[in-house]
Amino acid sequence: MTPELVVQLARRSFEVTLLLAAPLLLASLVIGLIISIFQAVTSINEATLAFAPKIIAVMIAMIIFFPWMMTYMSDFTREIFSFIATMRR
Repeated sequence: MTPELVVQLARRSFEVTLLLAAPLLLASLVIGLIISIFQAVTSINEATLAFAPKIIAVMIAMIIFFPWMMTYMSDFTREIFSFIATMRR
């Protein structure tokens, strides 16, 4: 196993991790921003107000994006297994 292969595998792993986490993080970010704007407009200074809507938004995003996430992760797993199979000496 050459250093180039290790770097390529690590890069691909980080890419997959970021792509799988992005929809959930973006949903949480958008809901947090909306609630922060609402709090600023109404002068409500409650730090715990955003937790429940963020959790609900992440759950909804997970339900919506789960088929795509599972397909993407399955393809990546197959890619890793085929990579291991070709790596035999």
